[in-house]
Amino acid sequence: MIYLSSFLFSDQTVRDPNIYPYNVFASKAEKVLLFRPITILYGNNASGKSTMLNIIANKLKLEGLEYATSNMFGTTPYFMQFINECQYSLGEDEEGTTIAVPKGSRYIKSEDILYEIKKIQQEQILQDGYIYEHIRRGMPKEQREHLKDSYKMKRDMECLVFAQEKYSNGETTLQMLEDYLEPDALYLLDEPEVSLSPANQVALAEELNKMTRFLGCQFIIATHSPFMLGTLNAKIYDLDSGELEERKWTELANVRYFYEFFRKHKEEFEEE
Repeated sequence: MIYLSSFLFSDQTVRDPNIYPYNVFASKAEKVLLFRPITILYGNNASGKSTMLNIIANKLKLEGLEYATSNMFGTTPYFMQFINECQYSLGEDEEGTTIAVPKGSRYIKSEDILYEIKKIQQEQILQDGYIYEHIRRGMPKEQREHLKDSYKMKRDMECLVFAQEKYSNGETTLQMLEDYLEPDALYLLDEPEVSLSPANQVALAEELNKMTRFLGCQFIIATHSPFMLGTLNAKIYDLDSGELEERKWTELANVRYFYEFFRKHKEEFEEE
């Protein structure tokens, strides 16, 4: 399913070339992205992957968006000005009717995942997070107060503490993503492979492939993991290219680096 069909980043300029986020796009001649069920934004550090995801999240008003309100260039809210200058188009069904971005769509950042892992390592934060999740789901205050002293909360806390002791960070990440991701939604994922071993990165990518094929999900993913790049059935944009070129995963610099490294040590792997 394609909920977000295209996104055009602002091509406006401002007087100071260092103003964020205009500076991120200053060197990119092409500023439009065309999406498939899975689209990857690939690039090295500081290439603008996370910025692009956050701008899309802000424009679509997705849960998980982050505001960038402060700047040192005066009082103009340049970040929101840039957002307002961006444009996008939504997908269409077989009859040509526009498909709205589904409720429940969200932007999930690597730091969100790491924070959730940290949360389960601290009892008070664990309890606060448990209550907050019920607030987010709309539970009335009176019911939340009753929940705090309930057997249900005590039991759930014991299960979460057990999960903390039983699972590694990587396993916790997989479980969290499984809990977060639901059918029929658009998800922006910023380096979801954080804390995952190569095998689990492949397992996650395979699961995302299934969710697009069978569960009506669309993913826009920022990553430079060769295991994710090689497993996802995705369109890949190379953000290190000034033209935002579409590339095969085997052509990407980070992947080529891994390939050359292991080829250099090929004989060591073949030793008996």
